[in-house]
Amino acid sequence: MKFNQFYLLFALIFFGFFMVPVIKAAPVPKGKRYGYGTYFNPSLGACGMMDNDNSHIVALGSPLFDQYTGSGNPNHNTLCGKRIKINFQGKSVQGLVHDRCPECADGDVDMSPAMFRMIANQDVGRIRIDWEFMN
Repeated sequence: MKFNQFYLLFALIFFGFFMVPVIKAAPVPKGKRYGYGTYFNPSLGACGMMDNDNSHIVALGSPLFDQYTGSGNPNHNTLCGKRIKINFQGKSVQGLVHDRCPECADGDVDMSPAMFRMIANQDVGRIRIDWEFMN
């Protein structure tokens, strides 16, 4: 009996450590990106987190965001939770990626109202920005 238990334990360890596929997080894109900055009213985002207008979060344009959704489930997107820094006319603001913007082009960033107000008047609505990942 002990002989069979040994082989069962060995098989579990072998398959548990060696046969499970290794999933690596995709590297964060490097360098500055350019696009338009807008704002939206966050709620339950594509990354599966609840936010509100005062949260410092962003939604990235779907062309970029979708490249990092390997499993098909946006909650597992490797960009979720990454920090970005957005620049506009000498002002900067940082926020976390929590959502996907289907209307946005590659390089565009949809910000929470709290973030947008830190760099521009909301009445403007759409601004030309540059941004980059911080981590």
